[in-house]
Amino acid sequence: MSNSVIAPYALLQGGWSADVRIDIDADGAIARITPGSPSGDATLLQGPVIPGMPNVHSHAFQRALAGRAERRISGNDSFWTWRGAMYGLAARISPADLEAIAAHLYVEMLEAGYTAVGEFHYVHHAIDGQPYARRSEMAQRLLAAAAAAGIGMTLLPVFYRWSGLGKTPPLPEQARFVNDLDGFLTLFDELAPLCGGPDRRLGIAPHSLRAVGGEDLRAVVAALDERDPEAPIHIHVAEQEAEVGAVLAAYGRRPVEWLSEHVRLSGRWCLVHATHVDAAEIDALAASGAVVGLCATTEANLGDGIFPLAAWEAAGGASAIGSDSHVSVDVAEEVRWLEYGQRLHGRGRTVSASPHALYVATARGGGRALGRPIGTLAAGARADFVVLDADDPALYGELETILDRYVVAAGRRAVRDVYVGGVRVVESGRHPRRAAIAQRYRAVLAKLLG
Repeated sequence: MSNSVIAPYALLQGGWSADVRIDIDADGAIARITPGSPSGDATLLQGPVIPGMPNVHSHAFQRALAGRAERRISGNDSFWTWRGAMYGLAARISPADLEAIAAHLYVEMLEAGYTAVGEFHYVHHAIDGQPYARRSEMAQRLLAAAAAAGIGMTLLPVFYRWSGLGKTPPLPEQARFVNDLDGFLTLFDELAPLCGGPDRRLGIAPHSLRAVGGEDLRAVVAALDERDPEAPIHIHVAEQEAEVGAVLAAYGRRPVEWLSEHVRLSGRWCLVHATHVDAAEIDALAASGAVVGLCATTEANLGDGIFPLAAWEAAGGASAIGSDSHVSVDVAEEVRWLEYGQRLHGRGRTVSASPHALYVATARGGGRALGRPIGTLAAGARADFVVLDADDPALYGELETILDRYVVAAGRRAVRDVYVGGVRVVESGRHPRRAAIAQRYRAVLAKLLG
């Protein structure tokens, strides 16, 4: 069943337009967009309309850890000490627990203005490290959670084989993550028929160069190409300086340098973090068309460092955002801190052209990274969009800077309504299934953390 809405103002590819009629087809795609069409039989939206933001990097289960690993435990806390707390949580989660945590997280994402998620999923096996009878059990719980919340999903099962470079055997606490190539492809093939349809996409996520060696990486990409040569490929890379040093010692190349030389990077690739890259790596990566997935709130929380955004933008590179460990679930905050980190590092202002421009760029980059026609308002794209609250005091006044003010001054409180595939999934700031989903989430937290 098709439907139509009219936005008093909408952010189209050419900028803001008034009285925009958006016709949505029966499959949830935008059939046509007509500016200057203020009347008719369409539903009138109650504020300015912007493209929904794709969240390109999510580890859903880690939301249960947010704020619970912030106490100093040594004189030299780092990503690696935080990882121990994360492993402890991962060791206890059942399939039902994961579904409850993810459903609540996805409701939070929708209420914050995210309309799609890239789920970088690596907790595959049972608590004893053995595969479930249905190898994709945990991944299927994520698909069920996304369906319950109504969020679009690109599912990225993680290929995780080693604990470190040089085929170092996995640690006991990594047993739930690890597959050999045949086991991983069995998992992928189980999921493929479940990820059809316009709001689902299946890709892969070789975890990192330390967890998937060069030989394994080339083999899994070749196997994916036989199945779906357009499928997204995401990988953690150059997040930590220690990682860069280890890859350099093992391969004689920096991580992004090695990838640029040994795999065919393209627009289907998303390099997550890429925090510690040099000028030559930036140029090669930008030329490839790959997207960088930047997770400013998590990168700050873990003390990773600051990605060289100004140099990346100057090279014409494409960026996207993700909330990663979910210490914060707020589109505006993620965009804001991507910019603010640059300001703090360079001790200057407006490193990007504007928060408005950064939002638009990361939404488009997010659509590319997730392999779906999202992140923009245009004919043929999914009808994924956000209606801002025109009554929020931070948004009073001129239209030209309203997206700047949403990012910098208002944040998630200014998200009024959210549509995914033309269906309203958030109304007046609230998801209709929030109460029931939250009740299950609280019960799981009491069990896991009590």
